[in-house]
Amino acid sequence: MGNAGTARKTHGEKVAVVGSGPAGLAAAAQLNKAGHWVTVYEREDRPGGLLMYGIPNMKLDKEEVVLRRLNVLEAEGVTFVCNTEIGKDLPPETLLKDYDAVVLCTGATKPRDLAIAGRELEGIHFAMEFLTANTKAILDKTPGPNFISAKDKDVVIIGGGDTGTDCVGTSLRHGCRSLVQLEIMPKPPEERAANNPWPEWPKVYKMDYGQEEAAAVYGHDPRSYLTTATKIEGDDQGRVKAVHTVDVRWEKDGQGRFIPQQVPGTEQVRPAQLVLLAMGFVGPESQLLDAMKLDKDARGNIKAEYGQYETSIPGVFAAGDCRRGQSLVVWAFNEGRGAAKACDLYLMGETDLP
Repeated sequence: MGNAGTARKTHGEKVAVVGSGPAGLAAAAQLNKAGHWVTVYEREDRPGGLLMYGIPNMKLDKEEVVLRRLNVLEAEGVTFVCNTEIGKDLPPETLLKDYDAVVLCTGATKPRDLAIAGRELEGIHFAMEFLTANTKAILDKTPGPNFISAKDKDVVIIGGGDTGTDCVGTSLRHGCRSLVQLEIMPKPPEERAANNPWPEWPKVYKMDYGQEEAAAVYGHDPRSYLTTATKIEGDDQGRVKAVHTVDVRWEKDGQGRFIPQQVPGTEQVRPAQLVLLAMGFVGPESQLLDAMKLDKDARGNIKAEYGQYETSIPGVFAAGDCRRGQSLVVWAFNEGRGAAKACDLYLMGETDLP
């Protein structure tokens, strides 16, 4: 990485980056390298976004990786302003007035919800609420008021992706009593199917770290494939007590689309005092987008062409999940760098950024 040193400021252009996740950090680093004065706004109490609070410590060390990189950026001249949500603590008009350009890297943080009976019960949380509070407790060395404990609880995780896996690993570290991860999709084959040839990503059965750890504790993969929740049962105090599930099979409808159909006779009642919803994200939160009157695409993301990154407002750029939708960290880094290049070109009329 080399030694940190303040980037040489060759001109007076000021750029605000909204969001300090992977896209925001990549954009800030490149714009600072180009000689701009960069201020990164973050609504949480620490910068880092998804890298700080969305990915658990056992997967990404905060001290050795995230904080180290943040310290380098600060030493190079990037300014971080935390506990500041644009559109709430600071009007977006202020950014447009005080800065020569703005780069929006707010992520796709609106979680997909579960519309079933019992959703309102106490003890049901979105996965990111659980993971964020857990990481804050570790960094602060004490559980905060929003800490969610899985200790001695029967945990049901709804969703089979990476975030669900992180919930598995975190629940195990809390000392949960039992754990099941509901996955509506079928179990992948042990070997590549004929319609999944190389060089496509191999869609085969595998266990990630969370499932491996659960198998070591309970003796089996915690995932229950082809399973969906039908309702959540509560006790007389309004707390979650159990999750009712049923097996499904995927069948084509009249338009040729695969639709999950419930299989009669496969109903189960699974004990639960903690239910974690890890079903992905549907897009960026809309408050800031609406306040700025930004154009959106059909999925509700900020409308900005890949490779151009400029939004419907001149001088305002968007990168990462808020533009492309829920994706991988490496794509967020890529887009942050691309948006920085487009922003530098907008400000200077030319750019040397890669």
